[in-house]
Amino acid sequence: MDLQVLFQWLYVAGMVLGAVYFMSLSKNPHGVPKYEYLIATFIPIWSGLAYLSMTLPHGDLQQGKIEIAGQITHYARYIDWIVTTPLLLLSLSFTAMHYQSKKDWILISSLMGTQVIVIASGLVADLSVVPWVRYLWYIIGVVAFLLVMSWIWGPLRAKTRSQGLELAKLYDRLTTYFTALWICYPIIWIIGPSGFKIINQTVETLLFCIVPFFSKVGFSVLDLHGLRNLHSSGTQTTIDNLVERTFNLLGSITAPRKLHRLRFRK
Repeated sequence: MDLQVLFQWLYVAGMVLGAVYFMSLSKNPHGVPKYEYLIATFIPIWSGLAYLSMTLPHGDLQQGKIEIAGQITHYARYIDWIVTTPLLLLSLSFTAMHYQSKKDWILISSLMGTQVIVIASGLVADLSVVPWVRYLWYIIGVVAFLLVMSWIWGPLRAKTRSQGLELAKLYDRLTTYFTALWICYPIIWIIGPSGFKIINQTVETLLFCIVPFFSKVGFSVLDLHGLRNLHSSGTQTTIDNLVERTFNLLGSITAPRKLHRLRFRK
């Protein structure tokens, strides 16, 4: 079996396990709204289906990918990302506004809409034959990506400051994890076959299986268990302990932000 196909099959299997796990968690929500579990479950289902399209036998038809300018564009990835990445931002936004009955839908819509521009720009760049046009669309996508990052670290983060220290700490640690992984996407793109060709297609495929797995399933595990722990002080499971250790590591990164100096309104 081709290594790229193997990596994609392993990714599909990981998405299936993630979806099943989130469905099982939803049976005992621990104070976390059911729609949070629905979003977390839908993300790996959609992503798994998109990657499945690249693994199944397709004969002469290039299913999920197409050759452009001498390199393969995996458009199925963009079909995945244009749906799942805005939903991940929706999940992060719901966490930031967890205790607020009225959500800021203008901010949420701005985040999700700008993220669609990020992904669409990447797709147009990948489909562009003229090099300078390809890089122009890449830069447009990066600028939109930086705008998304500025919003999640700015106005969205500010909303957690009126909802208690524990939620603020959870958000900061989640966003640190979130940002570290999302930065990998434009880096992999630019050093891969679509950009400077520093890494080959097989390595790019591996990276675009590892990073999305942890940014989707990994993020949702941390997010849901973090929220569940806000509402429960009972005996922790093995995964709860793993999440806690991960948050302790992330906490060592976010500690310099001096959360303890902030005053929270009850």
